[in-house]
Amino acid sequence: MDPIGTTVLSGSLLLAAPLALAAGLVSFLSPCVLPLVPGYLSYVTGMSGTQVRQRTSGEGGGGTATVADVDAELATRRWTMVTGSVLFIAGFTLVFVAVGGFIGWLGDLFIEYTDPITRVLGALTIVLGLAFMGLVPGFARQFRFTWLPKAGLAGAPLLGILFGLGWTPCIGPTLAAVQSLAFVEGGAGRGMFLSILYSIGLGLPFVVAALAYRRALGTFAWLRRHIRTVTVAGGLMLVLVGLLMVSGLWAELTIAMQQWVGNFQTVI
Repeated sequence: MDPIGTTVLSGSLLLAAPLALAAGLVSFLSPCVLPLVPGYLSYVTGMSGTQVRQRTSGEGGGGTATVADVDAELATRRWTMVTGSVLFIAGFTLVFVAVGGFIGWLGDLFIEYTDPITRVLGALTIVLGLAFMGLVPGFARQFRFTWLPKAGLAGAPLLGILFGLGWTPCIGPTLAAVQSLAFVEGGAGRGMFLSILYSIGLGLPFVVAALAYRRALGTFAWLRRHIRTVTVAGGLMLVLVGLLMVSGLWAELTIAMQQWVGNFQTVI
């Protein structure tokens, strides 16, 4: 097997990878990220969600356009929104991957203390899960930048970097849980890989929203009404992972996965 395949299919990475992806999606659905999406997309297109609703519903005297008219106008901007979303995602991915690589590198330095460190990080992950559910005060904060780059595609990557830096305390519980897994994995490459998966989980919904902007507005409204359910489910996922790490079951699952991968043979 090639070195990349060996890295991906070794250790607990097969267990950690889907969790990192799910953690990114949960972060997107969190109360401090989901409301940002319509505002960001309008930042790169010039049409806000309020304008879309007004033009299709007649609110504020501006509802002269039909749904088909609005869809046609949005279609002309769709690839601008998609391109801007991808550039925005690239910006915060750069931040998260740099942090993940450093954390993974530290984990590699302390590889001989993996078991006790895993248990400590598991306890921390439990606390982070409770914090994500709002049961620990002081975690739902973010740094706000008063300066923003110029609207449009050119400013999208820089806006992503600012998002990665400024919103990290807000999405901290899920991001920190992923970085804990990166530390346990050991190795800069693995830490970066998990951070990339986290960024995909966080960023892919931005692209989907750009492709179906008007429909996404209605979906976001529904999600905001059920935001408590989303945060509790995400928090419980983190608590479960933490319990596995504290109890030692994470290591046992890792060994079982290694044995399964070692015995796996392709048909060809």
